[in-house]
Amino acid sequence: MSVLKINKLTKKFGKLTAVDQLDLTIEEGQVYGILGPNGSGKTTTLGMILEVVAPSSGSFEWFGGVENVAARQKIGAILETPCFYSYLTAVQNLRIVAHIKKCGTSNIDNILKQVNLFERRNDKFKNFSLGMKQRLSLAAALLSDPPVLMLDEPTNGLDPEGIAEVRQLIRDIAAQGKTIIMASHLLDEVQKVCTDFCILRKGVKLHEGSVHEILGETNVVEISSTDLDQLTTTVSKFEGLEKLEKENGSLKAFLKEGQSSDHLNRFCFDQGIALKKLIPQSKSLEQEFLKILKEND
Repeated sequence: MSVLKINKLTKKFGKLTAVDQLDLTIEEGQVYGILGPNGSGKTTTLGMILEVVAPSSGSFEWFGGVENVAARQKIGAILETPCFYSYLTAVQNLRIVAHIKKCGTSNIDNILKQVNLFERRNDKFKNFSLGMKQRLSLAAALLSDPPVLMLDEPTNGLDPEGIAEVRQLIRDIAAQGKTIIMASHLLDEVQKVCTDFCILRKGVKLHEGSVHEILGETNVVEISSTDLDQLTTTVSKFEGLEKLEKENGSLKAFLKEGQSSDHLNRFCFDQGIALKKLIPQSKSLEQEFLKILKEND
């Protein structure tokens, strides 16, 4: 089922086109990353589909055509820096959010446990770290148990520990079956969290696809055995080998087109060599991102 369909969505600010003829379809259960450098139109896109920003042209549709007011009730969103009353506690702030959302307060404790803030529930917001403030924002977004969560740069400004906490929390939320739409300029964040993504540059979509597919295996396999010299001699005879390099006590085997780590493993086994290490090298999102940008220069 499609959660969101965007058709030719465009936003102009005077002579500047922030988002240009954007088409997107986001399916139920996806963790969808909108990836791009600062100024690429990510936040403007999120603002338009939440009706915070008026589009110049184009359209979008939530949940197969549900009225926008009803659709927004199914969406938990964090678009800006966490904003709560500094002199109130976590629980008091969430009670205010619950009143605004008209969703009741009975699940506040459970939500605080989910975001690992239950032990600090009676502490004032002003005493929270940035990571804790971001987790409280996630708690507020989850309060009405929405099927869709929308996040704009969810780890922005956090230290490594805070980034790891928020990333794991996003994974845990996604595991519950919720659809997550996340804007980010961090390649590592999208690679580790998202199932699908698109790349925006200057408001134009350059690429869209599955994270798993774009990060498929390369033709490079790292291998080792108890006798590296024997392994070098043997693998050199493998017909599917392009070249072989020694690196840090292992071998890097560059395979010909159509060959895989399975073929190499089978060949070594047939030659009486048991590999103690066989690691297919994967592509990185950074490599593919730069490749896509170069192709669209």
